[in-house]
Amino acid sequence: MRRAAILILLIFLLVPGPAVSGGASKTQPPDRITLTFAGDILLDGFVGEQIARYGVNFPFAKVAPVLQKADLAFANLETPVSVRGKPAEKTFAFRSKPETLGGLIFAGIDGVSLANNHILDYGQDAMLDTLVHLDKYKIGHTGAGSNIGQAFKPYVKTVKGKRIAVLGASRVLSGPSWHAGKDTPGAASAYTAEPLLSAIKKSAKDNDYTVVYLHWNEEFKDYPEKYARTLAKQMIDSGADIILGAHSHCLMGIEYYKHKPIYYSLGNFVFNKSTRGGEKTVHSMLADFTITKSGIASKITPVKIIGGQPNFMGAAYNKEAIQKLNQLSFNARIASDGTVSEKQ
Repeated sequence: MRRAAILILLIFLLVPGPAVSGGASKTQPPDRITLTFAGDILLDGFVGEQIARYGVNFPFAKVAPVLQKADLAFANLETPVSVRGKPAEKTFAFRSKPETLGGLIFAGIDGVSLANNHILDYGQDAMLDTLVHLDKYKIGHTGAGSNIGQAFKPYVKTVKGKRIAVLGASRVLSGPSWHAGKDTPGAASAYTAEPLLSAIKKSAKDNDYTVVYLHWNEEFKDYPEKYARTLAKQMIDSGADIILGAHSHCLMGIEYYKHKPIYYSLGNFVFNKSTRGGEKTVHSMLADFTITKSGIASKITPVKIIGGQPNFMGAAYNKEAIQKLNQLSFNARIASDGTVSEKQ
C-alpha cells in the first residue's frame, strides 16, 4: 500500500496540469486589445456629498467590474483636484478633493482628459495641483499642462506590444487666458486647427493607434455643430483612429468617416443631475472598442445615472437607449446588442 501511495504521488507531481495564465489573457486572445471610454466625471457638488457619505468608491460601485476588465479605460475629468485657489466668476465652479481620485483607481480608470471648461475653475495653481495629484495616484492625463507642449502631449499606454495614445483638447474654454501657451499653464485649445492637427499627426507617427477626446459642441443639444463634423474629419485625415466627444451633458449620435468612428458625445458619467438639461442628462453610455488584426470593432453599453452613480439597466432601458442613438446617428447603425457598424 505504501509503495502504491508513493507511486500515485509521483505520477501526480510529474504529470503537468492545465496551464493557468494571469490577467486579461485568461479570456482574451493575445492580439485582442479592449478600450473602454466614459463621459464626464465630476467629484464635487452632489457627487462630492455622496462620496463624503459613502466613500470614494461609491460613484463607481456599479460599473467598476466592467471598467476594470478593459485593457485601457479612460474618461473626462470635469474638475480640478486641489485644495487651493479661488473660484472663477462663472455660474458653476468646481473643485474636488484629492482623495476622491481613489475612486478612479478603484474603477480601473487608467487616464483622463483635462481639456474642458472647468479645469481652471480655481485658477492655474489648482490646475497644476491636479497634475500633481493625478501623478501621485498614477492616473494618466492629457489636455492640460504647465505649457502648450505638455497640454498637447497624449497619454500613452502600451498594451500587448501596441502603443495606444489618447489626446485631449477643448473647444469650450472660458476665454484665451485658459489656453495653454508657450510658457503659461492652461488647457489644450481646439479653437484653431493648429497645433491640434500637428499633435495628432505626431501621435499617429509615434504610436500604433491615436484616439482624440474632444470637449466641444453645445450643452443639452442632440446634434453636433457644423464645425465639429468638419473638425472630426480633419482629425481623421491627420491620423486619428477614433474620435470621442464630451461637454453636451447628453448623448449624441455616431458617424463614420473613412471607416473610422466618431462619437460626438458620450454624455455624463459620474455627474450631478442638471436642472437645465433635464432627464436627458442622466442617460449615458460606455463606448467599447476592440482592436484586432482585422481592425477596430465598436460597441456601446447604455448606462443610467441614478443619484450621481452610473448604473447598468435592463433590456427595456437598453432597447430604448439604442433606438434613440440610432435616431441621432448619421451613417452608423447600433444593433440590439449594442454593436456599432457603418451603414453600407
